[in-house]
Amino acid sequence: MSGAVQTGWAPSAGPAAPVPARPWRRWLLAATAAWAVLLAVLTWTSVRDDPPTVREQRALDQAGPVVDRAVGELVRAAGATNLLELGPARVAEGCRVTPFADGARLRRDVSVLAPTGTERAVLTGIAERLPTSWRARVGSGLNGPELYADAGEFVAVEGRPTVDGQVRLVVDTNCRPTGLGYTPAAAAATGPEAAALTAALGALGRPSDATPELVTAPCPGGGLAQTVRSAGGPGPAASTALAALAGDAPLLDEPPVYAYRTGPVTVLAELGPDDATRVAATVGCPG
Repeated sequence: MSGAVQTGWAPSAGPAAPVPARPWRRWLLAATAAWAVLLAVLTWTSVRDDPPTVREQRALDQAGPVVDRAVGELVRAAGATNLLELGPARVAEGCRVTPFADGARLRRDVSVLAPTGTERAVLTGIAERLPTSWRARVGSGLNGPELYADAGEFVAVEGRPTVDGQVRLVVDTNCRPTGLGYTPAAAAATGPEAAALTAALGALGRPSDATPELVTAPCPGGGLAQTVRSAGGPGPAASTALAALAGDAPLLDEPPVYAYRTGPVTVLAELGPDDATRVAATVGCPG
């Protein structure tokens, strides 16, 4: 007598018994989570308390003097007769140095005369007069020639033409820890730039500004380059009102911008919104 042989497991008569959890898996998950939390805490503490280990981590108060000296080098390289204005320092907060730390960015700029058609020659001349360690070069950008240089300590320098007969040179720290922040050097506007500003405001029919804005930069050979600036106020067209002071020979007459030289001072007037004319008087660095 023969019969079929059944193979395999017999069906269970009831629900399967639960497989007991393995304790080591729970411990592994807990240890991994604890390590992630510890790593985050250590990273945050290091960013907050530890001294920088690479130059780009140096704080804004440490980079500020590098930026100021770079502006002075650009002023010297531009030459006193071509320098138009030192722009005010601009600090932008809110950038991220790391996922756990906010930072800030400092930028300063210098405006230089560059009549239409001479922009590359002006930028090339500036690049040639900058320190060799900056490795300054001029190349072709999307909208014309551009200057690039490295002022050291991860401070970048760029320059490109604007639309009104100028090139603008910008010194930029990029994002870095704020530290104690940026503090401009103290100075007083008591030289020929102050008198030139007063004369220009008088020609525009505006009272002298009792507290004009002052922007400075240390010259490489000593002394200060200075721009003293009056906030915009109503007045007639600069090209008409300032023609006598310019001796009918302005450096720049590209509305809304007008500039002229008087002695060692360059005066720049710019018509802004609501017909308000901003006036700046600048003295550069020797040689």
